[in-house]
Amino acid sequence: MKLQILKLAVVAGLAFSLSGCFLTKLVTMPMRVVGSTLSTVGAVTSVVPGVGNQVDATLEKGDAAIDEAADTVDKVPL
Repeated sequence: MKLQILKLAVVAGLAFSLSGCFLTKLVTMPMRVVGSTLSTVGAVTSVVPGVGNQVDATLEKGDAAIDEAADTVDKVPL
């Protein structure tokens, strides 16, 4: 029981000592990975005749929206 409390205290201390910028990067980095994955999928589907370019454009808009949301989170003053 005491070991669990000690571990919790150490984790809490580390969390409080981290800068806000680092904490927001921990949140936004997975968001940006998903956005770049959408772009890659859109680029691959763009070779499909007819609907490929429309799918690519839609996924690019999704990537741009994710990047905008991540930029907003990065600007949060912590």
